[in-house]
Amino acid sequence: MKKIAFIATLAILTSFSSVLAQAQKDTTAVVDESLPPGEEHAKAALERSPRHGEYADIQIPDSDAPVRTWVVYPERKDRAPAVIVIHEIFGLSDWVRAVADQLAEDGFIAIAPDFISGKGPGGGGADSVATRDDVVKLIRGLSPEEVTSRLNAVRDYALKLPACNGKSATIGYCWGGAKSFAYATTQPALNAAVVYYGTAPDPTQLASIKAPVLGLYGGDDMRVNATIDTTSIEMKRLGRTYEVEIYRGAGHGFLRAQGGREGANLRATQQAWPRTLEFLRKHTQ
Repeated sequence: MKKIAFIATLAILTSFSSVLAQAQKDTTAVVDESLPPGEEHAKAALERSPRHGEYADIQIPDSDAPVRTWVVYPERKDRAPAVIVIHEIFGLSDWVRAVADQLAEDGFIAIAPDFISGKGPGGGGADSVATRDDVVKLIRGLSPEEVTSRLNAVRDYALKLPACNGKSATIGYCWGGAKSFAYATTQPALNAAVVYYGTAPDPTQLASIKAPVLGLYGGDDMRVNATIDTTSIEMKRLGRTYEVEIYRGAGHGFLRAQGGREGANLRATQQAWPRTLEFLRKHTQ
């Protein structure tokens, strides 16, 4: 009986080890280093990155508080376009910095400003704020004029970098996606704007857009997607470029939450990122 019990226990342990190994294999398979990482893998991605990333304090006209900005350079022999990475309403996080790092891997100078620089305790930014909810409150307190002023300062800084080719674009996520779209209405010299699941500006503001816009949306994100049709119609009437991709089954924030929605968010990421690179290269190189 003891021998039978031992054999049974050994079989169970062997089976468990096999399942665990397969689970670990499956988890590893999900991490595709040609894509930005999901939130849970962001810190590790930054730690293993071979690229040069650094913080810069960018001065804003008529302000004593600079914008603390994460800058990552690509490894290439010629000059590169600058892409401003506009964070979610959750602020400048490891995940946003990892997205910037991936953009640098793909050939762009990636610049990710902390929009609540100077707004936190002691004049700090996102990393000085105790909770994510507090970060959200500070970001919601920003006026459109403050956001535009900070974007203009960051863009001016980027264009003066010796490694920059003189072209600029924005890319944003959620709150940042909406701000990426909105910035195109105020900056006529912008070369491209990418919008990840962000709402569109009021239709009356669209006439001032010069830059081509790419919108990338989760299919199950009706709050945001309700603005797409009206925007498409008006942009077409105005003769402006507004390219739209909607990913079936994906939810809001799919690039950050790649493990969500039974694989739909990952599939959306796998399609959206190459589409993003294609669009940016077409309009900035």
